[in-house]
Amino acid sequence: MITVHDYCLFLLVMAGVTYLLRAVPFVLLKGKIKSRFWRSFLAYVPYTVLAAMTVPAIFYSTDSKLSGVCALAAAVIASLLGRGLVGVAVIACITVLGIDGLTLLL
Repeated sequence: MITVHDYCLFLLVMAGVTYLLRAVPFVLLKGKIKSRFWRSFLAYVPYTVLAAMTVPAIFYSTDSKLSGVCALAAAVIASLLGRGLVGVAVIACITVLGIDGLTLLL
């Protein structure tokens, strides 16, 4: 059983690790990053993290994997056609509702 003391200790360790992960780069990297490789690498990190969180959620948040795959395909096609973020999300949601509705009818 976790006691209040253990919980506070866990919380302090977690806060310390989080603070160090955010503070150390600011201390070590005072100047501008001159390497073209590292600048481009760091520019893509937010998109990579967003994709790593979003793509698994697409497959596990629906009733079936089929509707998740169809929604992902519809979202990719809509984004390639130049739709905005809201348009892509609406198209993906409508696709999931349509596929799940069809599977209920069959």
